[in-house]
Amino acid sequence: MVQRIWEDFLKIAKEEAGSRVVETWFKAVSLYEWDAMNKVAYLRAPNAFVKDWISSNYTGLIQLHLSRLLNVDNVKVILLDGGKKKKTVKGNGVACGDDDQEVTTLVPAKLDRPKTALIKKGYPKKRCHINANFHFDNFVVGPSNSLAKAAAQAITEKPGTLYNPLFIYGESGLGKTHLLHAVGNSIKKKNKNLSVLYQTADRFVNEFINAIRFDKIHRFQVKYQNVDVLLIDDIQFISNKEQTQEAFFHIFNVLYDSHKQIVFSSDTFPKNISGLAERLRSRLSCGLVTDIHTPSLETKVAILKKKAQVQNEELPDDIAYYIASSVDSNIRELEGAFIRVTAFATLTGQQLTIDLVKKVLRRVQENKKKTVETDDILKCVSKYYGFNSDDLRSKKRKKELSFARQVAMFLMKKFMSKSLRDIGACLGGRDHSTVLHAIEKIEKHEGKSSTFRIVVKKMEKDLFS
Repeated sequence: MVQRIWEDFLKIAKEEAGSRVVETWFKAVSLYEWDAMNKVAYLRAPNAFVKDWISSNYTGLIQLHLSRLLNVDNVKVILLDGGKKKKTVKGNGVACGDDDQEVTTLVPAKLDRPKTALIKKGYPKKRCHINANFHFDNFVVGPSNSLAKAAAQAITEKPGTLYNPLFIYGESGLGKTHLLHAVGNSIKKKNKNLSVLYQTADRFVNEFINAIRFDKIHRFQVKYQNVDVLLIDDIQFISNKEQTQEAFFHIFNVLYDSHKQIVFSSDTFPKNISGLAERLRSRLSCGLVTDIHTPSLETKVAILKKKAQVQNEELPDDIAYYIASSVDSNIRELEGAFIRVTAFATLTGQQLTIDLVKKVLRRVQENKKKTVETDDILKCVSKYYGFNSDDLRSKKRKKELSFARQVAMFLMKKFMSKSLRDIGACLGGRDHSTVLHAIEKIEKHEGKSSTFRIVVKKMEKDLFS
């Protein structure tokens, strides 16, 4: 019975608090006993961290819905930590912990720096995740990235004392990740005693969630609070993740106060990352903030030449300039075009000539002619739904206008190389979760309505005519 009651509660909590809260917190908790005579529900949390957080943030939610599900007015809820025994209830509400604890609403436990002894005993050496192929020597410098590269290289001389934290931002595929790995490799080479850890933000989030669910939060703290250099890639992915931000905030403070080097990368300026707590936002930008732009034609040619040199390939100037001018977006696609060309020549046994390159990259050139801009999509949507571009960019939420705006988001994602965050910025500064919801809604509607599918096809035809 108690298992079924708790499963029903999880469904309700998912609707009210969201699936992320349920996956992170409530699924780690179990309802293991219901004392009908005394109207007491006993919950068990895997550790004190989960217990304290739920008590601080979800007391009302638990009491309200367990009372309804158990058909009892003002059910008393006792939330215990791991193997703690039951205790006598002292008043209404959620009781937590041992017999000497008062029945109070607790605040989340601060992630204190663990003792050094714990690092030496019982904890395996951590993986640093550094890619050995990325160095400063093979990072091609140009006007678009010279400051970012210089700053990254400078911090390797005295980690933690200069430009701390270092925040590098720019669009995808421009070399931010390369620089983070180069920092790690350089520091490891200069001082093998320093602990260096590279981590993507999404992997950090997943690791934090698993640490909570499997009662390994202390191990998680030890891992991150005791590195000498922490490199976090795509930090924007912790936006709208309140609990993860709380954990990272304390990790940041411990490292910063200990003069440990911290480096971040992001697709946007710190102040433009939506869904980020203000105190964390200010810490991200308290050091040096520098950006990387789209490289110039000359820089792209230099990158191709460098790539060819590494692979012992001969790349004539005319071919290098043609490939560089064919790719407008980023370095990753530029290198992809180079690989495609050289692979085709090698596999077919043909000499690398400008005619062969044009043939291989013909599809790239065709796609280049078919690209659409933001204004093109807004004008097209405006034509079909009767709103102007300013309306679509506005904060207005009229039902018909909101639907037209969602269609615009759908088309931008389909035909433009923009991130969800960039699309949201184009349409009134909306966050990426709003854009994702809009795209999913339009995709479902397109699948269900043949009439709407026809409209979408007409709009797409107009965009490329």
